Amino acid sequence: MSFRSDKITPFSGNKSLICGNNILKTDKPLVMGILNLTPDSFYDGGLYTTKDAWIAQTDKMIQEGASIIDIGAISTRPGAAEISEDEELSRLIPALETLTHRYPSIVFSVDTYRSKVVKYSAEAGAGMINDISAGKFDKDLFDSVAATGLPYILMHMQGTPSTMQINPAYENITREVLSFFVQKIATLLKAGIEQIILDPGFGFGKSIEHNYQLLKQLRVFMETGFPVLVGLSRKSMVYKLLGITAEESLPATTALHLQSILNGADILRVHDVREAVQTIKLAETYMTVTE
Repeated sequence: MSFRSDKITPFSGNKSLICGNNILKTDKPLVMGILNLTPDSFYDGGLYTTKDAWIAQTDKMIQEGASIIDIGAISTRPGAAEISEDEELSRLIPALETLTHRYPSIVFSVDTYRSKVVKYSAEAGAGMINDISAGKFDKDLFDSVAATGLPYILMHMQGTPSTMQINPAYENITREVLSFFVQKIATLLKAGIEQIILDPGFGFGKSIEHNYQLLKQLRVFMETGFPVLVGLSRKSMVYKLLGITAEESLPATTALHLQSILNGADILRVHDVREAVQTIKLAETYMTVTE
């Protein structure tokens, strides 16, 4: 499958992202560590709801090699219930302010789909916005992101978190996700958002087969010229296929992370930073060996 379009300007040049006060080079694969402040996330919900817990986990992920920490204060797992904007902010902002002050050289991404949360997150030191909704849930979101000047993670999702896993259907998932990206990239560029990262949205409105089709054809999205993020850590595409639990799925997740890097992923969004960093080192070594 090949892709060509005159509708977008490919991401090129020095392959770096300006993330507030930090510059993030994307010439080599990066690891984004997940920090869920929620009580109900699918794998680690409730583990990091106290200050001591989220500081300790952030310490650990940074020491293990994370370049980005993605903070989420609202669960987006399948069937997740929505919480109020005020509750999201009350969970998020104290942690974000503390962590950005404690680790000024680390990029902190905020996982949100609300324009007001984007605004307050940027003021609290966020360096990136990670939006599962692609702007569908808040008409002011793109304007809010543009005002911050921060990189924006554009994710594909069919449906909403409460409905997305109810019989997801596509004629050709890779072509449809690619078409979605092309259209949204044009909209984002028009809005003034030029630093874009693409996330195919593994597990967000996809069957197990859909997820593996996207993984196998991941390089198609690289043809847009924008960095590609893969977020499949401990998801059901791993553990349900193998008949195990999310807690048992680290080895299998690591296997898919290796394939993701070999297929061109620029960023791995993970629960387990150390193993992901090791995987990238192995993949880079493998890819640089001459035959």
